[in-house]
Amino acid sequence: QVQLVESGGGLVQPGGSLRLSCAASGRIFRNVMGWYRQAPGKQRELVATIASGGTTNYADSVKGRFTISRDNPKNTVYLQMNSLKPEDTAVYYCNYNGLLSGNNYWGQGTQVTVSS
Repeated sequence: QVQLVESGGGLVQPGGSLRLSCAASGRIFRNVMGWYRQAPGKQRELVATIASGGTTNYADSVKGRFTISRDNPKNTVYLQMNSLKPEDTAVYYCNYNGLLSGNNYWGQGTQVTVSS
């Protein structure tokens, strides 16, 4: 089992920045961790992922504005979000995908609201 605890969401004005954190605990092995988001009335979508070795992947809509990073000793993943837009408003979910087990875990979600 893997537990994920997210933090860092909130209300920010357009053009502002936020940083999300996701700390994983439990049986941690080689994995890909990432962030997904779900806006009201829409499907959950990929934001960014990062593998244990550091390979990253971003949705086109956030490239150049968001940066995903990880601290492997702390089993923590970060999402630095800059130049935020109202369309970035959503609940952001942390995801852990075990490369060996194939097990998939989700955090509880953290609300990000971009509004003036």
